Amino acid sequence: MTVNTVWAAYFSATNTTKKVVTQIARRLADRANVPLQTFDFTRPDARKQPKAFSEGDLVVFGTPVYAGRVPNLLIKFVASVQGNGAMAVPVVCYGNRNYDDALMELRNTLEEGGFRTMAGAAFSCQHAFSRTQNAGRPDISDLTIASGFADQVLDKVIKVASFEHHEPVFVKGNNPVGPYYTPRDRHGNPINILKVKPLTSDACNHCGRCAKECPLGSIDREDTSKLIGPCMKCNRCVRLCRRGAKYFDDPNYLYHKTELEDQFSWPRKTPELFL
Repeated sequence: MTVNTVWAAYFSATNTTKKVVTQIARRLADRANVPLQTFDFTRPDARKQPKAFSEGDLVVFGTPVYAGRVPNLLIKFVASVQGNGAMAVPVVCYGNRNYDDALMELRNTLEEGGFRTMAGAAFSCQHAFSRTQNAGRPDISDLTIASGFADQVLDKVIKVASFEHHEPVFVKGNNPVGPYYTPRDRHGNPINILKVKPLTSDACNHCGRCAKECPLGSIDREDTSKLIGPCMKCNRCVRLCRRGAKYFDDPNYLYHKTELEDQFSWPRKTPELFL
């Protein structure tokens, strides 16, 4: 098939998904000698209108994994994106525990939206909750694998004569997808952190950056210590604050973060690629 444009499309609160998707897409565009365009739908203003692609587009479409699935506050937008026959490579990035059914969910959602999935991948990256769990990933090894994956994707795309008998790419996961992963305490009781929100210390100088960058637009621009909407615990505000004023102190949240760091930092999981 002919590729006219390669797209790097991603939601990436802490830039890990962005790095993986951009690496794959840039390599694809370079090898195919076609333009590379970016659709970053991390901020809410990028999701005000559904995005539409076209035949001839090859879209590397990436999301993070939250509780083993595509984030529940994001999936409706992903479902609104119009493929119009474009080719797609679903990519998910997770924090070294497991991506569970996230890649299957993303593949299915893109197919239902009119995309033709050609390949898929899951990359283990630094967890949004932690500065130590999987720190520094994706690293040079991951990005080298991403480039090699791009080469394989393009080789496959070139060999496709038509989509008359298109089948979605095989990926791991339950189909239909299962429930979200539930963290548990040391006694095996479920931990619910859905309503947990970040706090703001006196170090805040009210610059407004966190409110501007919040993926859900949930931080009050007039008083950045207040949340006016849901929090997805993406930690974008925590990572972006130059004064370190944003933080979480909920005991269940902190217990889950420590559990991730203690139990799921090793062994190092390598990218899983599906072609």
